[in-house]
Amino acid sequence: MPYRAPVEDYRFIFENVVDMAQVAGTERFADATEDMTSAILTELGKMAEEVLYPIQRNGDLNGAVLENGVVRTSPGYAEAFRAMADGGWLSVSATPEHGGMGLPLVMNTAYNEMVASTCMALGLCPLLTQGQIEALEHHASDALKEMYLPKLISGEWTGTMNLTEPGAGSDVGALKSKAERNDDGSYSVTGQKIFITWGDHDFGGNVCHLVLARLPDGGAGTKGISLFMVPKFLPNEDGSLGERNSLGVVSLEHKLGIHGSPTCVMQFDGAKGWLVGQEHKGMAAMFTMMNNARLSVGVQGVGIAEGALQHAMAYAQEREQMGKIIQHADVRRMLLTMKADTFAARSLVLDCSVALDMANATGEAAWGARAALLTPIAKAFSTDVGMAVAELGVQIHGGMGFIEETGAAQFSRDVRITAIYEGTNGIQAMDLVGRKMMDGGEAAFTLLDEIETHAEQARAVLPELAEPVWQATETLREAVEWMLAQKDMNDRFAGAVPFLTAFGRVLGGHYHLKAAMAEGGNGTRTKVARFYVNRLLPQFGGLLEHAMAGAADLYDITNDELVA
Repeated sequence: MPYRAPVEDYRFIFENVVDMAQVAGTERFADATEDMTSAILTELGKMAEEVLYPIQRNGDLNGAVLENGVVRTSPGYAEAFRAMADGGWLSVSATPEHGGMGLPLVMNTAYNEMVASTCMALGLCPLLTQGQIEALEHHASDALKEMYLPKLISGEWTGTMNLTEPGAGSDVGALKSKAERNDDGSYSVTGQKIFITWGDHDFGGNVCHLVLARLPDGGAGTKGISLFMVPKFLPNEDGSLGERNSLGVVSLEHKLGIHGSPTCVMQFDGAKGWLVGQEHKGMAAMFTMMNNARLSVGVQGVGIAEGALQHAMAYAQEREQMGKIIQHADVRRMLLTMKADTFAARSLVLDCSVALDMANATGEAAWGARAALLTPIAKAFSTDVGMAVAELGVQIHGGMGFIEETGAAQFSRDVRITAIYEGTNGIQAMDLVGRKMMDGGEAAFTLLDEIETHAEQARAVLPELAEPVWQATETLREAVEWMLAQKDMNDRFAGAVPFLTAFGRVLGGHYHLKAAMAEGGNGTRTKVARFYVNRLLPQFGGLLEHAMAGAADLYDITNDELVA
């Protein structure tokens, strides 16, 4: 079954759901006209359909391997990566100063989704490079920018992020990697990092590692960590590759999915590196890359959902079981769930992207607050949707979904990591009810006001959809107030995940209502919106009851009783 890029869906959402016009209306992104973005979406679609989709299964069946210290990538990956680089797709949002297109992040979101739908394993390589580019643009010295950015943007070199260690996962401050100052202004970095996505490859060029490590006078915890650029090859002054640095791949992880993506254990033995940002301020620089990655991972969830949806839809139209199975009520329920949730998640990540673009273009604090609030929801809700949609795709295939040859299972295996890396979905939920509520709920209440205002306007046209969205939003407002009233953070954390899911559900209702209004309440999108509001939105009620249950029953049972 061929993949069809959801270009028309993007055009519709840009125009009717997330208001792309306001981004193009800024001085910074004035070039992102409707004609420009439409043309780019078309070309992105061709690249995904013609270059990436054909290597999807091959990468799963013939994953990356480590041979004599060299990472060998899946057949076709090097050529596909070069095609992406030559097409300029690695630099969609990078600044023109160093060779980037300078387009809004929202266009990069479209790129990342289509890549995830067609070959997520390979797409992780440019995704990490994109994050590194942003971190360097914001925090690196001019010398580092001049040396690294042009080559990262062109795809000649690739980038990685090195945070996790065997004893320091979510608790980054527990890391043991060390750095020492050299007389020439460089640093020597020593330590081992695990779960390093695309830590090496055989594409040629350089692999540039951003590594967190602690200087001898760095304090305990995250406040004493510094960030270093540690390349595989030490670049000469003219940018050509010099001698090999003292680092290497110890092993590759054997994973549930994304087999084509080499996940490396990296060893640094006094490897030469250069400081990015200020000493002991590495987390600030790394968070720039992590925030970019969190949204991008949410986009991967949407991409996998789209791929699984198309795969299941094609099968349902062909499979005979007492007639075509697409006619069976339960299959239609599953397909509509997949379709409605994919639209909701896509609209969410684009809404977050627009907020980030507007914050960057205008510098207005309100846009930054909106983006900060939406980021953990976009990451967690959209990856949960990706997993659920991929699982439904397997179910629609029936017994054949359990057979690898159909390809349905790959979506489910590949997407599973998205709820874990770049901060687990549980951590995203804790961030939402914790740090993102430190403004007294101002950003959340502002967003809820916007949803209710739109629902009130929609009552005259679609009261049967507008009223449930308004009521759900009001109930969510009460839950936000409950969260803010809790002084014991465990009472918030105990219900953080269902709270985030309920927030995502309500946002989904808002996006579907906007879509239905855009077509005048009469069309396919209205029918999908009606399904979402009638069957999926009501889940918010039980979720919020769970969210406001507090933590008492979790701690009432002792550890011994829990494990008995």
